[in-house]
Amino acid sequence: MTQAGGQFGGRAPKTRVGETLLRAGVISEEQLAAALAAQQTNGTRLIEALAGQANVSRGALVQALGAWLGVPAVELRHGLIDPALLKLIGAEEAERLKAIPLFRVRNELTVAMAEPQNLPALDRLAQLTGLRVRPVLALEANIVEFVKKYASGDVDVDAFLTSLGSSDVEVVERENVDEGPTTDLDRMIAGSPIVNLVNVALLTAVKGKASDIHIEPDKRGTRIRYRVDGVLRDLMKPPAGMHAAIVSRVKVIGKMDIAEKRLPQEGRVRIVAEGRDVDLRVSSMPTLLGEKLVVRILDKANLRVRLGDLGFRPESQEVFERVLRQPHGLVLVTGPTGSGKTTTLYSALDLLRSPEVNIVTVEDPVEYQLDLINQVQVQDAIGMSFARALRSILRQDPDIIMVGEIRDEQTARVGVQAALTGHLVLATLHTNDAPGAVARLRDMGLESYLLSSALNGVVAQRLTRTICPACATKYYPAEDVLRDAGLEEMTGKAFRKGLGCQQCHDSGFAGRVGVYEVMEVTPALRRMVHGGAPTHELREQFRRGGGLSLRDEGVLLAIEGKTSLEEVLRVTHTDDVIDEAQDQRRAA
Repeated sequence: MTQAGGQFGGRAPKTRVGETLLRAGVISEEQLAAALAAQQTNGTRLIEALAGQANVSRGALVQALGAWLGVPAVELRHGLIDPALLKLIGAEEAERLKAIPLFRVRNELTVAMAEPQNLPALDRLAQLTGLRVRPVLALEANIVEFVKKYASGDVDVDAFLTSLGSSDVEVVERENVDEGPTTDLDRMIAGSPIVNLVNVALLTAVKGKASDIHIEPDKRGTRIRYRVDGVLRDLMKPPAGMHAAIVSRVKVIGKMDIAEKRLPQEGRVRIVAEGRDVDLRVSSMPTLLGEKLVVRILDKANLRVRLGDLGFRPESQEVFERVLRQPHGLVLVTGPTGSGKTTTLYSALDLLRSPEVNIVTVEDPVEYQLDLINQVQVQDAIGMSFARALRSILRQDPDIIMVGEIRDEQTARVGVQAALTGHLVLATLHTNDAPGAVARLRDMGLESYLLSSALNGVVAQRLTRTICPACATKYYPAEDVLRDAGLEEMTGKAFRKGLGCQQCHDSGFAGRVGVYEVMEVTPALRRMVHGGAPTHELREQFRRGGGLSLRDEGVLLAIEGKTSLEEVLRVTHTDDVIDEAQDQRRAA
């Protein structure tokens, strides 16, 4: 018996595999029992019996097995495999060895194997190919499926690209490209395969509710990744040799200079996808292997401007709305990049906008256009900075001002002065939590007496992924997870998580919801701000007044079954020690 066969062969190892998968939450007791019964009846390998069950995620199964064996694991899909490499070992030998070559880098061949620790099989692969073999784990049925798919001959790249449907994507207001000498690259771009490929990449991103597309040069061709729910995922891999043509096509529709490849560029384009307008912002960056593009997708269908749709708990939303209803003062929304701060501000403006008030925003850039709101875009290249735009806005008789981001003392000082002179000012800031916003503004040079008079409230936020409803299941968190969440008393209580399925790309999550720490500046907090109290003292007073931290808010979402405890711990953290150290340095 081979080493890999030993891993899955005898009775004791099978039990260990089953117990490992049970502990990981990948399978249930009933599913394991059914697989063991099938194994006894049909002689099927335990793993393949589990993979054949409808409610078992093949992706989650292979990842858990890979972690158990200590080898990388992969679920095979088109684009991950170079079909030409199958000739190195032949289809018959591939089926016998339960292996299929994926890709080659110099003298190393990465091969997907059902038994990656089978030493005779590894030796045979090295003998057949003359290359160093790097094994990764894949399910046997998955390997056989793709061996048969590619055994008939070479995959026709042009036929593959031409077959991609692209009628659902249309570029709006496309500009003509300057005519010049025709090159092979020009012909590739003009041909329908590249157009179709780019259109399908865009349509896939829009359908998948991605926020960004990363088009990256790779030693083996092009890598296209999508940021979905805040996490990058490989959802598409074009055939090799297409990178320059793909980049040029995207730069053409983004109205960028396709001849300039040494300097970063920015472009913007509007497309019609699935019957609606979608704005794209394109950014190019030269790298060692070629140009990398990032396409930011601004889809109004994904914009939730109603405050009640963002995920505020009723108590937190009530406090936030009370802060927003004050006639003047400063309201801050804080958090890292990509945490949804701008969306929260848009929702606040949606609550406040009416024909009776003049609302003006200054943003960099304007992401979404809203009715009844005057939106100004920052243009640093011509001197239109946040501070300069803000000064001009004050002469436009505004009632409510939104500042996209407070980046420097000049902008902060003008914003605070506006709040003190009868305007409601909404702005974003980069801090870890709500009490930390006061120290951040002090660090910018603002005096405590100004802050205490101007500041009405601070919202700190994060985005946490929500559990996929198609594969949600019960599980029991580990003791250290419960301890970190402050739920030691809930040992033995079942929580919810997603197993991973095709609908959620085996992530176990679908969509995101906000976690909000809402700090209203009460008279007690105002006195402390005026007196220059450090951040940790402001935080203690906030909690004494009934305020909940980001982690507390996230844990409540996990108890309600909207997300998992591990996800809450990933996106929230406590910074008391950091803040105390910063306070001490500030005092010194």
